[in-house]
Amino acid sequence: MSRDRKDPPSPEEDHERPESPGERRERKERENENQDEALEETFPASDPVSPFIPAKKPE
Repeated sequence: MSRDRKDPPSPEEDHERPESPGERRERKERENENQDEALEETFPASDPVSPFIPAKKPE
């Protein structure tokens, strides 16, 4: 089972053990992949706003 760093730890996990350099690298890669995927999911919401300006109502 995979979990994010902000998820509560499971009872089986050792809370006092520091993260090894390999674990840190894997965690950072996973976070980067998740961020890249989230950014791709937002496309085309990042497109510029249409410059169209509606005309005023005739008086």
